[in-house]
Amino acid sequence: MIIVGAGPTGLMLAAELRLAGVRPLVLERQPQPRDTPKAGGLGGQILQLLRYRGLLERFEAACTGPVPAPRFPFGGVHLDFTQLPDPPMHALPLPQQLLERLLGERAGELGVDLRRGHEVTGVSQDDDAVTVDVRGPDGPYRTSTRYLVGCDGARSRIRDWAGIPFPGTTYPEVNRLAQVTLPDTVTVLGNGDLDVPGFGAIRAGFTRTDHGLLGVGSSPGARSVSLYTIEDETTEYDDDVPMTLAELQDSVHRVLGAHLPLAGSTRLSRFTFKARQAERYREGRILIAGDAAHLFPATGVALNAGMLDAVNLAWKLAADLRGTAPAGLLDTYHAERHMAGARTLLHTRAQVALRRGHDAAAEALREVFTELLADEQPLRRMGALVAGTDIRYPMPGTRLHPLAGTFAPDLTLHTDRGITSVAELMHPARPVLLDLAGRPELRQTASDWRPLVDVHTAKTDDPPADALLIRPDGHVAWAAALDEPADSATPPLREALSAWFGTP
Repeated sequence: MIIVGAGPTGLMLAAELRLAGVRPLVLERQPQPRDTPKAGGLGGQILQLLRYRGLLERFEAACTGPVPAPRFPFGGVHLDFTQLPDPPMHALPLPQQLLERLLGERAGELGVDLRRGHEVTGVSQDDDAVTVDVRGPDGPYRTSTRYLVGCDGARSRIRDWAGIPFPGTTYPEVNRLAQVTLPDTVTVLGNGDLDVPGFGAIRAGFTRTDHGLLGVGSSPGARSVSLYTIEDETTEYDDDVPMTLAELQDSVHRVLGAHLPLAGSTRLSRFTFKARQAERYREGRILIAGDAAHLFPATGVALNAGMLDAVNLAWKLAADLRGTAPAGLLDTYHAERHMAGARTLLHTRAQVALRRGHDAAAEALREVFTELLADEQPLRRMGALVAGTDIRYPMPGTRLHPLAGTFAPDLTLHTDRGITSVAELMHPARPVLLDLAGRPELRQTASDWRPLVDVHTAKTDDPPADALLIRPDGHVAWAAALDEPADSATPPLREALSAWFGTP
């Protein structure tokens, strides 16, 4: 089993495969981890998944600054959850370089074979295996594997060699994002505006001009601020060539028509926006995940989507490699994650429409959208959409419980051994049948699938169901309604166990 690419998606996939008992080989062409700034944080559903693996506290401890208020940009406006007691989306200020280091440490602890400086130069496949040509530090070599997963980014050569089309749109704009320090000559006013000598006030939030957009995020009295510019350009930039402070200042000057003095920076990144999705995530024995499978024209969602791809794929690949996978299990990776990717494309393309318009009609659209977001229900709905928590995978069977296909709620559980939670039960990344109502007939049905499925009995306040069958990726495969009769609950449970974990 070979993974190409040691970014967040590839490292997450490698760790999940190790939890499932598979020893993957990770090939990364870069000899050292890259320090070019990319994503500045992690947010959305993946944070809950990390908690279900027992990793969230470790990631929180590594954050480079205070956890930001739950307020997120959305196409030139904001989703402001600060007034909600339970925001539908959270984020961690965790730069991608640090995220990759943490994921690399985790993979190393689990015994993943990660080879840096090993560039894949060719791939071919037949019905039985994938043949991989590699150029390593000691010269070229050839190896083979039953499956290969391309986690090698937007310009994925694995995707191209597999012949998977990658249709979509490249937008003629360049985005520059930075965390900068201001000199004493620039004053941060009490409302967050910047007072610039010889120019006046640059207001906090977004400023649109005929030449682009400037975003300013600051706190009164702070000398460090976030700057964000968008300009229409057709320039092709190499992602591995870092942006400079002078380049950022030039961009601010073009957009605003004024020079903004800057003393230094702690983060400088540049990116272009593309809306693309692979037509399929699998071609024979080659699969793709992360940026190799999808590119989104907005910030803050790519890591969430890519790492969730990895979690969805890992347990299915492991079952196939063990020989326990039911027919068609691996194909559900494309079915589920392509649907999730299309939903992420939906809201990120909507953000393009919101932010790129410069006429009166576009301003009216943003104003109406902002008014809608003042109401709690649409605000929560948009938060779930951006976070990816509204995803409900299609599940086999009829008369499905409302929880089927959703991410399992983290219930507090009272057991004979003490208090635990759904999150703690999911640390090993194994399937779980959770009996919440003392249903021996359901436990007996699941016993035919041991040791593939862990069975637990517990009590919880306000149970949402009598029992839950939870997949390793945290999604509910089946649920028994409250007080559902045995002759009604048992056959669908057996059907779900067979569909996801094979015939006992």
